[in-house]
Amino acid sequence: MSPKSAEKRMKKLSHYNASGNVKMVDVSAKALTTRTAIARGLVKMSPAVVRAVKRLRNPKGNPLEIARIAGIAAAKRTSEWIPLCHPLMLTNIDVTASLCQNGVELQSTVTTTAQTGVEMEALVAVTAAALTVYDMCKALDKAIEITGIMLVEKTGGKSGHFRRPAVAPKPTRSKVRSR
Repeated sequence: MSPKSAEKRMKKLSHYNASGNVKMVDVSAKALTTRTAIARGLVKMSPAVVRAVKRLRNPKGNPLEIARIAGIAAAKRTSEWIPLCHPLMLTNIDVTASLCQNGVELQSTVTTTAQTGVEMEALVAVTAAALTVYDMCKALDKAIEITGIMLVEKTGGKSGHFRRPAVAPKPTRSKVRSR
Protein backbone atom coordinates (compact mmCIF):
# COMPACT_ATOMS: atom_id res chain seq x y z
CA MET A 1 0.00 0.00 0.00
CA SER A 2 1.43 3.37 -0.99
CA PRO A 3 1.88 6.09 1.66
CA LYS A 4 -0.78 8.26 -0.05
CA SER A 5 -3.22 5.35 -0.11
CA ALA A 6 -2.59 4.64 3.59
CA GLU A 7 -3.07 8.33 4.39
CA LYS A 8 -6.36 8.40 2.50
CA ARG A 9 -7.63 5.36 4.44
CA MET A 10 -6.55 6.90 7.76
CA LYS A 11 -8.83 9.88 7.10
CA LYS A 12 -11.78 7.50 6.86
CA LEU A 13 -11.00 5.78 10.18
CA SER A 14 -12.77 7.59 13.00
CA HIS A 15 -10.33 6.60 15.76
CA TYR A 16 -7.47 8.69 14.32
CA ASN A 17 -7.02 12.45 14.37
CA ALA A 18 -5.63 14.54 11.49
CA SER A 19 -2.06 13.80 12.66
CA GLY A 20 -2.67 10.05 12.64
CA ASN A 21 -2.77 9.75 16.44
CA VAL A 22 -5.27 7.42 18.07
CA LYS A 23 -8.25 9.12 19.71
CA MET A 24 -11.57 8.28 21.22
CA VAL A 25 -14.35 9.47 18.91
CA ASP A 26 -16.27 12.48 20.20
CA VAL A 27 -19.94 11.53 19.98
CA SER A 28 -21.31 14.45 21.98
CA ALA A 29 -22.94 16.09 18.92
CA LYS A 30 -24.61 12.87 17.77
CA ALA A 31 -28.30 12.25 18.36
CA LEU A 32 -29.52 9.60 20.76
CA THR A 33 -30.98 6.74 18.71
CA THR A 34 -31.95 3.16 19.45
CA ARG A 35 -29.23 0.85 18.21
CA THR A 36 -29.12 -2.93 18.10
CA ALA A 37 -26.38 -5.33 17.09
CA ILE A 38 -26.41 -9.09 16.61
CA ALA A 39 -23.24 -11.18 16.65
CA ARG A 40 -22.66 -14.88 16.23
CA GLY A 41 -19.90 -17.40 16.84
CA LEU A 42 -19.28 -21.13 17.00
CA VAL A 43 -17.30 -23.30 19.38
CA LYS A 44 -16.38 -26.43 17.39
CA MET A 45 -15.90 -29.60 19.38
CA SER A 46 -15.62 -33.32 18.87
CA PRO A 47 -18.73 -35.50 18.84
CA ALA A 48 -17.66 -36.96 22.20
CA VAL A 49 -17.60 -33.52 23.83
CA VAL A 50 -20.93 -32.61 22.23
CA ARG A 51 -22.40 -35.81 23.72
CA ALA A 52 -20.94 -35.01 27.16
CA VAL A 53 -22.38 -31.49 27.09
CA LYS A 54 -25.72 -32.84 25.85
CA ARG A 55 -25.85 -35.24 28.82
CA LEU A 56 -24.58 -32.44 31.10
CA ARG A 57 -21.70 -34.69 32.10
CA ASN A 58 -19.12 -31.99 32.08
CA PRO A 59 -16.76 -31.90 35.09
CA LYS A 60 -17.44 -28.16 35.61
CA GLY A 61 -21.24 -28.04 35.16
CA ASN A 62 -23.51 -26.74 32.38
CA PRO A 63 -21.28 -24.79 29.97
CA LEU A 64 -24.23 -23.42 27.99
CA GLU A 65 -25.76 -21.57 30.93
CA ILE A 66 -22.45 -20.35 32.33
CA ALA A 67 -21.42 -19.12 28.84
CA ARG A 68 -24.69 -17.23 28.48
CA ILE A 69 -24.17 -15.47 31.80
CA ALA A 70 -20.51 -14.73 30.96
CA GLY A 71 -21.58 -13.15 27.65
CA ILE A 72 -24.10 -10.90 29.39
CA ALA A 73 -21.54 -9.83 32.01
CA ALA A 74 -18.86 -9.17 29.38
CA ALA A 75 -21.14 -7.04 27.18
CA LYS A 76 -21.65 -4.72 30.16
CA ARG A 77 -17.87 -4.26 30.47
CA THR A 78 -16.92 -3.84 26.81
CA SER A 79 -15.29 -0.46 27.36
CA GLU A 80 -12.90 -2.19 29.79
CA TRP A 81 -11.94 -4.75 27.11
CA ILE A 82 -11.67 -2.39 24.14
CA PRO A 83 -9.71 0.77 25.03
CA LEU A 84 -11.48 3.26 22.71
CA CYS A 85 -15.05 2.03 23.22
CA HIS A 86 -17.48 4.33 24.97
CA PRO A 87 -19.10 2.99 28.14
CA LEU A 88 -22.76 2.53 27.25
CA MET A 89 -25.96 2.08 29.21
CA LEU A 90 -27.26 -1.11 27.64
CA THR A 91 -31.02 -1.56 27.62
CA ASN A 92 -31.08 -5.21 26.57
CA ILE A 93 -28.60 -8.07 26.31
CA ASP A 94 -29.70 -11.48 25.08
CA VAL A 95 -27.15 -14.26 24.72
CA THR A 96 -28.09 -17.74 23.56
CA ALA A 97 -25.91 -20.83 23.64
CA SER A 98 -27.28 -23.72 21.61
CA LEU A 99 -25.83 -27.16 21.20
CA CYS A 100 -25.56 -28.19 17.55
CA GLN A 101 -24.03 -31.17 15.75
CA ASN A 102 -20.49 -29.80 15.69
CA GLY A 103 -20.41 -27.78 18.91
CA VAL A 104 -22.07 -24.77 20.49
CA GLU A 105 -23.54 -21.94 18.48
CA LEU A 106 -23.58 -18.61 20.25
CA GLN A 107 -25.59 -15.52 19.44
CA SER A 108 -25.92 -12.18 21.18
CA THR A 109 -28.32 -9.33 20.64
CA VAL A 110 -27.49 -6.06 22.38
CA THR A 111 -29.57 -2.87 22.39
CA THR A 112 -29.05 0.66 23.66
CA THR A 113 -30.39 4.14 23.13
CA ALA A 114 -27.18 6.11 22.77
CA GLN A 115 -24.97 8.25 20.56
CA THR A 116 -22.85 5.33 19.38
CA GLY A 117 -23.46 1.73 18.37
CA VAL A 118 -23.32 -1.58 20.21
CA GLU A 119 -21.47 -3.72 17.67
CA MET A 120 -18.50 -4.19 19.99
CA GLU A 121 -20.76 -5.12 22.90
CA ALA A 122 -22.43 -7.84 20.84
CA LEU A 123 -19.05 -9.15 19.62
CA VAL A 124 -17.56 -9.11 23.12
CA ALA A 125 -20.59 -11.00 24.47
CA VAL A 126 -20.14 -13.79 21.91
CA THR A 127 -16.37 -13.88 22.42
CA ALA A 128 -16.62 -14.15 26.21
CA ALA A 129 -19.31 -16.82 25.89
CA ALA A 130 -17.11 -18.80 23.47
CA LEU A 131 -14.09 -18.56 25.76
CA THR A 132 -16.26 -19.72 28.65
CA VAL A 133 -17.44 -22.78 26.71
CA TYR A 134 -13.80 -23.58 25.98
CA ASP A 135 -12.84 -23.17 29.63
CA MET A 136 -15.74 -25.32 30.79
CA CYS A 137 -14.99 -28.11 28.29
CA LYS A 138 -11.18 -28.08 27.98
CA ALA A 139 -10.87 -30.91 30.50
CA LEU A 140 -12.59 -33.13 27.91
CA ASP A 141 -10.68 -31.91 24.84
CA LYS A 142 -8.10 -29.15 24.44
CA ALA A 143 -8.53 -29.16 20.62
CA ILE A 144 -11.83 -27.28 20.81
CA GLU A 145 -11.86 -24.44 18.28
CA ILE A 146 -13.49 -21.01 18.50
CA THR A 147 -14.51 -19.79 15.06
CA GLY A 148 -16.86 -17.64 13.01
CA ILE A 149 -17.20 -14.70 15.40
CA MET A 150 -18.90 -12.02 13.33
CA LEU A 151 -21.31 -9.13 13.32
CA VAL A 152 -24.48 -10.41 11.68
CA GLU A 153 -26.63 -7.30 11.77
CA LYS A 154 -26.80 -3.80 13.20
CA THR A 155 -29.47 -1.14 13.15
CA GLY A 156 -29.62 2.53 14.09
CA GLY A 157 -27.20 5.38 13.92
CA LYS A 158 -25.79 7.45 11.07
CA SER A 159 -24.51 4.47 9.08
CA GLY A 160 -27.96 2.87 9.16
CA HIS A 161 -28.83 -0.78 8.76
CA PHE A 162 -26.20 -3.44 8.07
CA ARG A 163 -26.92 -7.09 7.47
CA ARG A 164 -24.13 -9.51 6.64
CA PRO A 165 -24.80 -10.99 3.21
CA ALA A 166 -25.13 -14.73 2.88
CA VAL A 167 -25.01 -15.64 6.57
CA ALA A 168 -25.00 -19.41 6.70
CA PRO A 169 -28.19 -20.93 8.06
CA LYS A 170 -28.10 -21.88 11.71
CA PRO A 171 -27.09 -25.51 12.27
CA THR A 172 -29.70 -28.02 13.34
CA ARG A 173 -29.86 -28.01 17.11
CA SER A 174 -30.26 -30.90 19.44
CA LYS A 175 -32.72 -30.63 22.33
CA VAL A 176 -30.27 -29.15 24.89
CA ARG A 177 -30.55 -25.38 24.84
CA SER A 178 -29.84 -22.72 27.37
CA ARG A 179 -31.51 -19.34 27.05
